Amino acid sequence: MEPDADLAAVASLIADRNRAHMLTTLLSGRPQSGSALAEAAGISRSLASAHLKKLVAGGLVRAERSGRQQLYSIAGQPVADALEILTLFAKPLPVRSLGDSARMRSLRWARMCYDHLAGVVGVAVTEELLARDAIRSEDGSFVLGPGGPDVFGELGIGVADLRRQRRPLLRPCTDWTERRDHLAGGMGAALAGALLQRGWIRPREGSRIVTVPPAGVTGLRDWLGLDLERLRLASVA
Repeated sequence: MEPDADLAAVASLIADRNRAHMLTTLLSGRPQSGSALAEAAGISRSLASAHLKKLVAGGLVRAERSGRQQLYSIAGQPVADALEILTLFAKPLPVRSLGDSARMRSLRWARMCYDHLAGVVGVAVTEELLARDAIRSEDGSFVLGPGGPDVFGELGIGVADLRRQRRPLLRPCTDWTERRDHLAGGMGAALAGALLQRGWIRPREGSRIVTVPPAGVTGLRDWLGLDLERLRLASVA
């Protein structure tokens, strides 16, 4: 056999359902404790610890000490990108309870895709940015539009500062549930950070789901003219 990348070893790490659940939970972009990941996966802390050791050894997860606690996170943007691409090929898990149904609706409505906003809300924000010429779609990519500096500047996001980063400023990311693009790249991360800082979106512990409180409903309406109440009704119709 010719030497090649050991793709099977990486696939075997993701193939276990408990490890897969912990990886998708870590796509929230926030470091999580082992106990939080165990609870999210519905398994014991000792079993979660064994799975996390394998994920760390395999290079998919990073472990860092924070005081007395060990926190875990996705090892980097390439890992997050690979996981998101794989979810596009994956069928949804079967819904077996009202809790499962509610969680799936929340996941579809608004969630973090590593460090940027996804779901119905993430796609809607992106489409409003396109409509306002803050960003443009060109040849399958996103570029900054003439209105970009002013529109993003309203949230205190400086385009010049982001251009100095090594990562792409803007890029489309195909949304897992909506099958349309949401905004990623340095600007997508900065935007999600600004929404979190303003309290327009709130993370849910042990999940990549985010909620949009009243402040976010008002803020997104005033900033982009986005009517989330109408959008929610349309998304369940």
